[in-house]
Amino acid sequence: MAKKRDDRGKEKKLRQDQVLNLDGDFISPVRSFRDLTPGNIKAVLFHSRYAQILFFLTIIGFVLRFYNLGFNSLWLDEAVTYDTSGKSFGEIWTIISSGDFNPPLFYWMEHVMLFFGNNEFILRIIPAILGILTIPLFYLVGKELLDRNVGILAAALLAFSSFHIYYSQEARAYSAMLFFVSLSILFFLNAIQKNDIKNWILFGLFSAIAFWLHFYVIVLIISLILYAVIVQLPRYKQNLITIKPLAAGAITFLILCFPLIILTIQRFASRTESAPTFGAQGFAIIFETFRQMSTYGDIGFFLLVGLFILGLAQIFIIDTKKGLLLLITLLFTFLISYLLSFKMPMMPRHLIFLLIIFFLGIALSYRLFCRVFRHPAIVYIVMVILIIINIPVLADYYSGYSKEDWRGFSGNILNMTQEGDKIVLVPSYMSLPFNYYYSNTTDNTYEYGATTVQDLNNISALPGNKKIFFIVTNDILAVNPNGDEIQWLKENTKFSGQNTGIYLFTAE
Repeated sequence: MAKKRDDRGKEKKLRQDQVLNLDGDFISPVRSFRDLTPGNIKAVLFHSRYAQILFFLTIIGFVLRFYNLGFNSLWLDEAVTYDTSGKSFGEIWTIISSGDFNPPLFYWMEHVMLFFGNNEFILRIIPAILGILTIPLFYLVGKELLDRNVGILAAALLAFSSFHIYYSQEARAYSAMLFFVSLSILFFLNAIQKNDIKNWILFGLFSAIAFWLHFYVIVLIISLILYAVIVQLPRYKQNLITIKPLAAGAITFLILCFPLIILTIQRFASRTESAPTFGAQGFAIIFETFRQMSTYGDIGFFLLVGLFILGLAQIFIIDTKKGLLLLITLLFTFLISYLLSFKMPMMPRHLIFLLIIFFLGIALSYRLFCRVFRHPAIVYIVMVILIIINIPVLADYYSGYSKEDWRGFSGNILNMTQEGDKIVLVPSYMSLPFNYYYSNTTDNTYEYGATTVQDLNNISALPGNKKIFFIVTNDILAVNPNGDEIQWLKENTKFSGQNTGIYLFTAE
């Protein structure tokens, strides 16, 4: 009797999965890499709705990430990328060891790209390409987590994500890191299921690459290993030898990252010596991360976060262990981020790897609607809604500058200055984006940097009766949070205009 009930349960599940299958009766002939023949690929593209939609999403993702790729001028962090990448491989490692709080791999990659040119487009090609390739990876991860519908919805979310597009068009390591994190999670899901050495080693390998791209990935890696130990602890207790594959993955990661781990500890100690002067602190880092990943607007925030919560509930109903995976990863990352936000600057972009957890959770919510409507059309409807809510944000993103316009501002300075004038960058490190577009040698001006009020006084006291141009950004609050420099500018200069987030003050 029990067997008959089990059989009926299996038949019911099969019927429901068949209803939710966008491919209908088509069965893909591609089961492994060995099946990737021209004939099989053609059959899949012509008969699989999932393949067709994924192909369309990837093409749209390509257009959205390459459109206006060189439009915005380089802002501070991108100028740091350009300046650092221009050094030799050894010099880059030295800079990382003593100054910049970022791993060297992305700078090494950009160092190679500089052989093809040094304009904005060239510097952003790697983030754009890896951003595009992450779209099909989200599909594969979603498929491995639960089913192809979760995968295709997660891929659609990523393809149109303004948050992801922004960092796919920035010459920093964020989109590259997310690409390798996605690969890492894909093999992690396989490793948890099969517990084989191959998948655990691949997990360790791609986790290591992601870590060489961004230090904060270590939080995600620890949370994944923590989850693996928790869910597989009964197996390990029963037979200790079964921990061997997980150990192989961990050892692979440690071997590949050993010099970087030592450096991370050293840099972390120096980074947390004093309280941060910028960034989001406490619960603000959690709220801002959700807000920015949710199209920045209130409607998108409440809708997507609501769907994410519904999706978490669904995965716990379907598979408790996989629900724990999403929940442990999310809570552990936010807990560490909350604590660290009082010790070092924390920004939502540092948590970009949570995009895959967030979008998978949202995609999982489709199962709730399918329980009510039981029709494959619901997958298309959910996908269209998720795409539509991103369109207003994307329209705004492509309609103007999303970064400080140092290119335009430098051109204005070139037209305003005369021979012998003084230009003062406040803070001083703003010379990096400014000098990418401006040359004081060509313009016959004198350039200085000021980080303190004393610097401003010393520059103003220099001999000469030429005009002084003070170029100021909001970073002044980071280096001088007590406001002394702002007060000095109010008392000794005249406000002369603004271009995006760059302010100009002048003094005779």
